[in-house]
Amino acid sequence: MRLLIAAVGKLKQGPERELCAHYLGRAEALGRNLGLSPISVVDLAESRVQDAPGRRSAEAEALLTKLPEDFAVICLDPRGALLSSEAFADELAARRDDAGAPGLAFVLGGPDGLGQGVIDRAGLSLSLGPMTLPHGLARVVLAEQIYRAMTILAGHPYHRA
Repeated sequence: MRLLIAAVGKLKQGPERELCAHYLGRAEALGRNLGLSPISVVDLAESRVQDAPGRRSAEAEALLTKLPEDFAVICLDPRGALLSSEAFADELAARRDDAGAPGLAFVLGGPDGLGQGVIDRAGLSLSLGPMTLPHGLARVVLAEQIYRAMTILAGHPYHRA
């Protein structure tokens, strides 16, 4: 199963970008043996529409054009489900093992959140926790959790609950 991270906003040079690349690189290597690769990332520019609802809508339209029609979608949303790392790993494995979709896209909105069109397309809304995270840090947490899920599925000692 191919994995895609589609996000509004670009990571600038620096520690967040380096950490994200580090975890995605490790996940990519481990994912080959687990049927969870390749992993690709698509960055979209933030909308310049003046009002927040308009920005969410414009960004949702742009995001939807980047999602392959046959991919399952998980959106990151503060109102989404709170999953443990083990439950997240189980979710990845279940989606991989269900032959219904050749890929899985994780979608992160911009500072104003996700537009309803993306939320409607998603089969699951996932929260990284109740605290507000900067966009770059949310991407790092997602990348690390993807890697952690793969280590759980592989029985690797990285995850020690």
